Amino acid sequence: MDVQDQVITFGQHFQQVRDEIAKVIVGHTDVVEGLLTCLLCGGHALLEGVPGLGKTLLVKSLGSALHLHFSRIQFTPDLMPADIIGTRVVLQDEQERRYFEFQPGPVFSNLVLADEINRATPKTQSALLEAMQEQTVTVAGTEHPLPRPFFVLATQNPLEMDGTYPLPEAQLDRFFMKLNVTYPSFDELSDIVDRTTQSETLSLEAVLTEDTIWEAQRLVREVPIASHVKDYAIRLVMATHADSPYASDRVQRYVRYGSSPRGVQGLVLAGKVRALFNRRFNVSLDDIRAVAVPCLRHRLILNFEGEAEGIESADLITDLLERLPEQAMREATLTS
Repeated sequence: MDVQDQVITFGQHFQQVRDEIAKVIVGHTDVVEGLLTCLLCGGHALLEGVPGLGKTLLVKSLGSALHLHFSRIQFTPDLMPADIIGTRVVLQDEQERRYFEFQPGPVFSNLVLADEINRATPKTQSALLEAMQEQTVTVAGTEHPLPRPFFVLATQNPLEMDGTYPLPEAQLDRFFMKLNVTYPSFDELSDIVDRTTQSETLSLEAVLTEDTIWEAQRLVREVPIASHVKDYAIRLVMATHADSPYASDRVQRYVRYGSSPRGVQGLVLAGKVRALFNRRFNVSLDDIRAVAVPCLRHRLILNFEGEAEGIESADLITDLLERLPEQAMREATLTS
């Protein structure tokens, strides 16, 4: 199969997933595409929105459309790390000899829904750090590998709501994208009412297998990226640091820490996925610009002044995107 056929097959497979999810989820096309992008890049996704917007249903619908083992963890203030990763228990054999055996927790799945993750304490939230980065869990000095592929799709409520705890910066950085789930429009609300107040119950069909996902992830890694496009992604991430020559005045004023190197890795990989979604086998500047906000918004740590004035990191990234394109286009012309 040549490259063009692979790109066409890629698009067909993931259009099937979109179609299945659309049977249950009304709208949120950008969020669905973001979830699929994380899946194809081998990353994790964080969905934020007020209760009742369908965040949990969206993740469950994605799990139903994939031939993967799915588990759900409901995060609450009394949840303990052992409730997530598992623990050693004492058992007894036929000779009445006692021994320890590890009982895996719900994190041992391909697709893990961490529901309302910021309602648990920071100690419990941090139980996912090793799992998300290294795809292993260490209990009593023994390392246990997690199933492959492994994805954490977490939902959280805005921090202004009662009973929420901010996620540690180290854990935020492990999420490939942060996706905001917004309130539906009038027409979308009308469609939601029609679907949810009738007797018919829709069931989703699992359309993608584990092998298909592995093959799609391999194809994503093979998409080429031109040097000037890669340089633009690097420049954009460097511009999120207050001491960078690319930083805007607002970044210098309001940002304490900019994006880590994971940010530019995310930009490049997400740009490759977007190119494939658009039936192209090369990454454009527009691809990088389109994925910049979800890939970087959670990686900017504001200083006290930024938090006090209610500055949104997404607005800072948008400002950078408006400053950088002319320079990037000019350098691209010189390179070609």
